[in-house]
Amino acid sequence: MALLLHRIGRFAYRRAWLVIVAWVIALGALLGAGLGLGGQLQDSFAIPGTESQTAIDQLAAVFPQTAGASAKAVIEAPEGDTVDSPDARAAIEDMEAELEDLDGVASVLGPFDEYAGDQISGDERTAYIQITFDGQVTDVTPEMLDAVTATGEIGETAGLEVAFGGDVFQETSFGLTITEVFGVLFAAVVLIITFGSLLSAGMPLLTALVGVGAASGGILIVASFATVSSTAPMLAVMIGLAVGIDYALFILSRHRNQLARGQDPEDSAAEAVATAGGAVVFAGLTVIIALLGLLVVGIPFLSVMGVGAAFAVLIAVIGAVTLLPALLGVFGKRLAPKPGSRAHRRANAADDGGKPTMGRRWVDLVLKAPVVFVVLVVGLLGAAAIPAASLDLNLPNNAGTPGSTQREAYEMIESGFGPGYNGPLIVTVDITQTTDIFEDLDAIGSQLAELDDVAYVGEGLPNETVDTAIIQVVPESAPDTPETKALVEEIRELAPSIEAEFGTPIAVTGYTAVAIDISNRLADALIPFALIVVGLSIVLLLMVFRSVFVPIKAALGFLLSAFGAIGVTVAIFQWGWFADLLHVEPGPILSFLPILLMAVLFGLAMDYEVFLVSGMREEYVKTKEPRTSIVHGFQHAARVVTAAALIMFFVFFAFVPEGSGVIKGIAFALAIGVAFDAFLVRMTLVPAAMALAGKAAWWLPAWLAKRLPDVDIEGEGLRAHLEQEEWAAARPAAINVEEAVFGLAERPIGPLAVEVPAGGVLVVRGEAVDRRVVAATLAGRLAPVSGLVVVQGTPLPTGQGRVMRHVAMAEVASDAPTGTTVGELIAARLDATRPWYRLGVSGSQVRDWTERAARALGAGAPDAVGGGAPVARFDADTPLSSLGAEARTVVAVAAALAERPRLVVLDLDDEPSGASAELWSALAALVPATVTLIVGVGTDASAPDASPALAARGIRTLEPVSRSLEAHR
Repeated sequence: MALLLHRIGRFAYRRAWLVIVAWVIALGALLGAGLGLGGQLQDSFAIPGTESQTAIDQLAAVFPQTAGASAKAVIEAPEGDTVDSPDARAAIEDMEAELEDLDGVASVLGPFDEYAGDQISGDERTAYIQITFDGQVTDVTPEMLDAVTATGEIGETAGLEVAFGGDVFQETSFGLTITEVFGVLFAAVVLIITFGSLLSAGMPLLTALVGVGAASGGILIVASFATVSSTAPMLAVMIGLAVGIDYALFILSRHRNQLARGQDPEDSAAEAVATAGGAVVFAGLTVIIALLGLLVVGIPFLSVMGVGAAFAVLIAVIGAVTLLPALLGVFGKRLAPKPGSRAHRRANAADDGGKPTMGRRWVDLVLKAPVVFVVLVVGLLGAAAIPAASLDLNLPNNAGTPGSTQREAYEMIESGFGPGYNGPLIVTVDITQTTDIFEDLDAIGSQLAELDDVAYVGEGLPNETVDTAIIQVVPESAPDTPETKALVEEIRELAPSIEAEFGTPIAVTGYTAVAIDISNRLADALIPFALIVVGLSIVLLLMVFRSVFVPIKAALGFLLSAFGAIGVTVAIFQWGWFADLLHVEPGPILSFLPILLMAVLFGLAMDYEVFLVSGMREEYVKTKEPRTSIVHGFQHAARVVTAAALIMFFVFFAFVPEGSGVIKGIAFALAIGVAFDAFLVRMTLVPAAMALAGKAAWWLPAWLAKRLPDVDIEGEGLRAHLEQEEWAAARPAAINVEEAVFGLAERPIGPLAVEVPAGGVLVVRGEAVDRRVVAATLAGRLAPVSGLVVVQGTPLPTGQGRVMRHVAMAEVASDAPTGTTVGELIAARLDATRPWYRLGVSGSQVRDWTERAARALGAGAPDAVGGGAPVARFDADTPLSSLGAEARTVVAVAAALAERPRLVVLDLDDEPSGASAELWSALAALVPATVTLIVGVGTDASAPDASPALAARGIRTLEPVSRSLEAHR
């Protein structure tokens, strides 16, 4: 990955304006399409598979009158008056009539209608009109809502107070307030302090804002075709802005340090993208995987939020490794710290000399008493997590935002009727098996009324086909209280006895029941999801650090910070501590907050872990001194990790004071989680625990080390690759081998050395196994054990993919399949390597390569060199089985050449006659002078210098012998 990122970084640097223009076009296209399509955001909390959702779907099919979007017009009479007074009653009835005439309104049920329920309060000061629309919430237009609210003037003229509530009035637009802007400004201040340069500080902000804009446009496009909650774009903006700034910060910080040490700007940009960018890609992928893990929970609106946030993170990662290096290319050397500046001195300071940095002083303090700091951090986070034990989850109610007509209506219902009237339950009754419909419905209603916390039970109302009825049950408690949850469970526990007595299955539904079902499912999924995230972190960190202790410690630290953040959130948002200070209304915690917090915080925690511990690992690999490695690695990364954590904290916390009710809790939990994880876990607990573990911190079982892939986060392999490229550039040749060992560590071949010019011939002479291992390694199919191996200017093994694209293997079949022709063999090779845009293999190409092989074989025949019988010609339809060994070899080489390679690998039979002078002459005629040929032959085979044409190209010989065979001899 490091090599790929290095190439991307160098390309973006060299083609800076091309990359920038591409980003501008992409940004304009996404935003333009998103705004142009006009997608609407909708808070649809559907949850397939639950009793409440199944009942809602059934009602939509058999009782469509109840399935449309609904609203309430709440009317309150002045103090000392009632809604039943002649003037008030007339005004209310006029409002009803006006509402019934509006387009899109399906039905209106007033407080004085024959079938009205409990729609007038006990003191007769408050009443409400129930409004049902033809379509769903997304079908209700702003013009329709304006027409509905305009009817309120009738009541207001009569001296009544009128407010409108319901799901159609829920605020689904999103936008940034001045406090979020302050968050960005705080981030800018941190960047200026970190870099000491306005130009450098502006780059992470620019890339993050571009990424957020692109992500928002993409989400708006999706909203035109699918249901997207109003929280999804706000969450994407918040997370995309934070990670976008941080990811660019990591790469730019590395680039400026390298510039300060005198590195060439282009080389520095490419290396920064390959090394720091590798950590960025790793961290971004962990966030994306964790967010996409929300799909497993099976809740559509949460899945959309996870996908939207994951898309924002993906855009941030792509921007950091493409747009940022393009900006580095535009400004070039102007980003280098000035000699004598603080940034320049820090970059060139010795690890153990000069004035110690704040990071160095802190890690020295921690390592003086690591046990004390471990106990303090675990104790502090453990204490912070205690409130999490009383976690009460629920979805947001329909209260609306303060000052809105929805909030006014909610409060008027609560004060006039009771809190339960803001979240009535709907009990569906299957009446297909009963003949005494109304008697049974009354009896069922009586049983429901006897339950605790029931304020009112309405009359049973059958549908037109008399197969389903509904009964409204109003709790005494508010929709988001534990008492209402208990009532829902009691009704469901009562269902079996009602079905047994009346033969009428019942189910509980309504917004309140759906919210409770979602909260219960999320609460049940929290622990399994946490285990999945922790397991993922252990696997990923095992690959990165090749250590058992580091992943386990990182995972446990993540759990400490996550549950500590949840505990603090419960104390403030549920218990009400400091609620007024933060403009928080105490109540249940948003049901999807804990699982969303774990998904996002996991990636950020691994981000800080990688940047801190990778430096420690790099030092440990060099020195094998655990304590010194911790100190030096920490002091190098402390400043950038501190800046990144502060930026995250400020960006997240800026959404708390004036953010929407849903996003406020999420932002607060993320801000506290970042602070806990960065400053307590990563920068305190990690160095203390690593010091206590000593060398055991880097232990990894040998059997596991062999099975783990090598993830080159710090770019060690990249640096070796670049050194090999530099070494090969000084020795231009098709193949360069120096002190190279082939095969396996337990059966090594070599060391070997050779240099083959472009278009030359390399003869690998020896036992079949040994020569084929060497040839396969040079073809990029196997990795060398050690040493320098460069093919076509590309080092191995890091450049195996590129080498394989330029090398073709000539496969000579000793027993050709019956019926296979020369043309079919060549066509198969052409088909395997043809471009995607070509529909098939050209017959002219097959004939061309067939004729080339025939001419070459004729050139090597005895009659062509003076004597002997002429060789029979063949064409594309000639069966391979009818050809001799030499002819089949030439056809195999022609088929390989059809792939247009730069190098062809051929292995001949061990029989001495397999490499005849005629064959060498035919190969000289067939293989172009620009193509290098590797030929494996037996120990007694003739050399290709029998052909003057091949000898003129330059022939080199390798005689590989495995050490085990050499020892046996």
